[in-house]
Amino acid sequence: MAQQVASAPALQGHVEQSRPSEPRPPWKRETHRHTYGAIDLGTNNCRLLIARPKEGGFTVIDAFSRIVRLGEGLSQSGALSKDAMDRALGALSICADKLRRRNVSLSRSVATEACRRAANGDEFADKVRDETGIVLDIIEPAEEARLAVLGCHKLLEPGDGPALIFDIGGGSTELVLVDQVDGTPRIHSWWSAPWGVVSLTESEGREALEGPDRIKAYKRMRERVRRAFANFALMLPDTREGIRLLGTSGTVTTLASVHLALPSYDRRAVDGLHVPIEAMQKISGMIAGMDYEERSCLPCIGTERADLVVAGCAILEAIMEIWPAKNLGVADRGIREGILRSLMARDGWQL
Repeated sequence: MAQQVASAPALQGHVEQSRPSEPRPPWKRETHRHTYGAIDLGTNNCRLLIARPKEGGFTVIDAFSRIVRLGEGLSQSGALSKDAMDRALGALSICADKLRRRNVSLSRSVATEACRRAANGDEFADKVRDETGIVLDIIEPAEEARLAVLGCHKLLEPGDGPALIFDIGGGSTELVLVDQVDGTPRIHSWWSAPWGVVSLTESEGREALEGPDRIKAYKRMRERVRRAFANFALMLPDTREGIRLLGTSGTVTTLASVHLALPSYDRRAVDGLHVPIEAMQKISGMIAGMDYEERSCLPCIGTERADLVVAGCAILEAIMEIWPAKNLGVADRGIREGILRSLMARDGWQL
């Protein structure tokens, strides 16, 4: 079920507020500087980021990412499978080892749609704690949207017009409408739709997506997502002057890589890129018309993403339809960075 909330607090300061966030003097910051960690366990990926704060931001000292497909088969069974949990546990064990070796003093680990929906999500979280020591916080869609925006909003194109920031996940897609108040981005409203690249692919079936009528299957997926966004679309402002669009997900970074014709993925070339909407629409249509083998041969897609990227294109096209900005901003950052900023802000760092 889609969810929405309006008039949310400003991004800055809307983090853990158990103590005041008065800036520390520089000499004290240097001698009391923590190492922070953030884990984002999604429906498709497990990601870790370890960083230390610095004036105006932070320095990443370690990172890890692995496709675990935790939500594989969830739409049919309603539960996390043993194989999926084993894959996730293997990745989280690596994360736990990195947290220890890097002497991380403060961290937060979150799980999203797959664990929210699964009947055994809490049981899995207990197993993770017992076997790795990692305490998973199964967060609600509102918190997921807030963290994603907090992590990537600095990459918005300059301007005062309203902005739509979105995160295409494995099991859900979060849409967040952001406006400016005294130069500070604020969440105006948000929406969570139960379609991500894994859940949408499974709703249509891989046979249909690879068959001779795959374009029809693609159109059905796009329509499914459009209906899920319909109520949120009615709440968007009528004016389209100066609107901005920013996406954080594997879908947008992958398509941006295809747009740049990169021989291999390069975060430095992709993070912060702004691609004309027409170019993204053209790439989405091209990928939707390819079969699995053709998609697998594209650099930056390969066999790991070839089966799910079509669903990502369908979701992206539906978003670009309801919010037709001139350009699509691309962010290779999101929830993990949002967690780090929250933790550091709580300790008084001005980021």
